[in-house]
Amino acid sequence: MSGFSTLLRQNRNYRYTWIGQVVSEIGDHFNNVAVFSLVLGTTKSGLVVSGVMLSRAIPAMLAGPLAGVALDRMDRKRIMISSDLIRAVVAACFIFTVGRSDTWLLYVLSGLLMVASPFFTAGRSAILPVITTEEELHTANSLTQTTQWINLTIGTLLGGVSVAQFGYKWAFVGNALSFVVSALCISRLFLTGRSFRAPRRALTETEVVRPWRDYVEGLRYMRAHPMILGISLLGVGWATGGGAAQILFSVFGELVFNRGPEGIGFIWAAAGIGLLCGAMVAYQLGRRLGFQAYKRTVVVCYVIHGGAYILFSQAKSFGWALVFIALSRAAIGISAILNTSYLLRHVPNSFRGRVFATNESMQWSVMMISMSLAGIASQTWDPRTIGAIAGALSASTAIFWAWAHVTGRLPEPEREGVEPEAVEVHGEPTI
Repeated sequence: MSGFSTLLRQNRNYRYTWIGQVVSEIGDHFNNVAVFSLVLGTTKSGLVVSGVMLSRAIPAMLAGPLAGVALDRMDRKRIMISSDLIRAVVAACFIFTVGRSDTWLLYVLSGLLMVASPFFTAGRSAILPVITTEEELHTANSLTQTTQWINLTIGTLLGGVSVAQFGYKWAFVGNALSFVVSALCISRLFLTGRSFRAPRRALTETEVVRPWRDYVEGLRYMRAHPMILGISLLGVGWATGGGAAQILFSVFGELVFNRGPEGIGFIWAAAGIGLLCGAMVAYQLGRRLGFQAYKRTVVVCYVIHGGAYILFSQAKSFGWALVFIALSRAAIGISAILNTSYLLRHVPNSFRGRVFATNESMQWSVMMISMSLAGIASQTWDPRTIGAIAGALSASTAIFWAWAHVTGRLPEPEREGVEPEAVEVHGEPTI
């Protein structure tokens, strides 16, 4: 992937963003494996896992609108640094959950961690077209998501092994330090003559004290552009089964296949390998596919994704389960990168924070319902049955997208995502 290495070598701003991403996301996966293994090892209950996931989903969903408005009003770089530092403190506090028989502190800390998360993740997406040229944008998006999935593979695999060998506290300390490193990397970003604040008209006094109006304005923008809204709803369709999958990965690794923390790590690692393979395919496709071919590709991806997840849920062999989950995630990886590239190219800078934050909130809200139902069902239903239903729900997204495509409801909007002056600079950084 010479395009990736060239981008990292020549674009200083993106290089720092990428280094921070690598470190912080690997730390995140150490935390995830440690928390869910700790919960299952203590309670043996899928319902409690569901509770922890909900304690993460609800705050992320509620924080999304505020994050979107803040990112479109204020300096995105400063917001991202603040998010990292807050999460570093919260992540360190997970140390106090080790050795406790109750789980309430895990719920509280998980919620606090996720309240700060949308301010960083949506911010990183929002600044991507600003720190890259139009020619670099698809490569940067592909590398960002490819890296995310490499980190998933490495982080979960190492997280499972390290928790088994060194205990939970090590994972939590590593996660806290990773956020500090990420904050330092983001502090090095620099644009000559410009800030990381989105250009917009001056706010009136009423608008300053009523940020909800800004958020509603973002929703109106999405509704007025069916393609933008359609891509957002694809994430919602994935979340109908994806929420249950977050719980089932831990349940299958720890309880169905009796592999303990390492089982959880191997399943997440296989998912990461699949996503990585999908990213490689999407990088090549994104430079060649026309708009109509892109929409047809999304249909195929969701059919494969849901079908392979059903096969994963029914596999008797742990090895075959890993193969099928990798195939499922490869398909969703292709769709995810293509979808994000279209959003980055078409959504104007002034709405970008709200669009990406709204997408996260929508996905988390549906995931919350999916996780709740899966957690409740896990008390009486076989995990394999729940997995089959989750796969079918995700696959059904293909039907709705195909219908919208065939009936002409997904026209391509005007490209407004990249400003002509968005070029790389090499000045001295400021915070």
